[in-house]
Amino acid sequence: MSDAIPVLVNAGGGTAKASGDRLGAEIEAAFAEAGVPIALELLSGEAVVKRARELAGAPLVVVGGGDGTLGCVAGVLAGSGTALGILPLGTRNHLALELGIPADLPGAARVIAERQRRRIDLARVNGRAFVNNACVGFYPAMIRFRDAGGVPGGAWAKKLAAVPAAFAALKRIRHHRLRLYVQGRDREVVTPMLFVGNNRYRLEPGHVGERMALDDGQLSVFAIRGRHRLALLGFAARVLLGRADPERDFAAVTETSELTVSGRSRGVSVAIDGEVVHLAMPLRFAVERQALTVIAPAA
Repeated sequence: MSDAIPVLVNAGGGTAKASGDRLGAEIEAAFAEAGVPIALELLSGEAVVKRARELAGAPLVVVGGGDGTLGCVAGVLAGSGTALGILPLGTRNHLALELGIPADLPGAARVIAERQRRRIDLARVNGRAFVNNACVGFYPAMIRFRDAGGVPGGAWAKKLAAVPAAFAALKRIRHHRLRLYVQGRDREVVTPMLFVGNNRYRLEPGHVGERMALDDGQLSVFAIRGRHRLALLGFAARVLLGRADPERDFAAVTETSELTVSGRSRGVSVAIDGEVVHLAMPLRFAVERQALTVIAPAA
């Protein structure tokens, strides 16, 4: 049907993978209940991005997948006039959660049926788009340990596998000597992890990891202070309890619209929305204010 909305689903990740052969029928049933005709395509992650690029300029493209898939598609659709509809089918679905999109397929389909548009920021590092955050150091190492032997099942299997992976990464943790260039000034830090978030991330009790807004045009920059392994475990506990101390726990904390990170190596592993890629140094971060249109409830 010419008025059918294209729905591109990464069938190999998170919740989608766990649904198996039922996935297509469940998605079609959810949209039929919402009264929305769709043209469903179950694809690999790379094929989703390629197909989204072909559809850029259409009024609406719906994507089912995790934050990594959404970030890649967002980079393709930003500035094209195409609105992004979201089916939360990943491991954690941070963006969908913060946009107020229901985690269940019928609820997400109803939000898309309402066609309410909202504009949010998109961040990039060396041209690569991300909707949530990018990390250097401990976190990409943990993801690689988690995925090294393959993770069977869906989202819950990945979450459980993250626990032993975190301990494995902690045993082999290394500190990165980085130079941060912000607003004409530079600062050298030695850190086991650099975190750069799209918009302002919170550390208060009950709100750890949440953002105050999705359209404030700022990057959150946190460089964890270099310490031995047991001290890092203590830091992790304080963060989870909302008791992190900027002076005690971080070598650098700032907010900026642009950031350049250089180091001693020619390249570095970066976890971008939970997907690990290798990027050349220096890393150039920037935020594109309200560059992405999404279908979501009002802020």
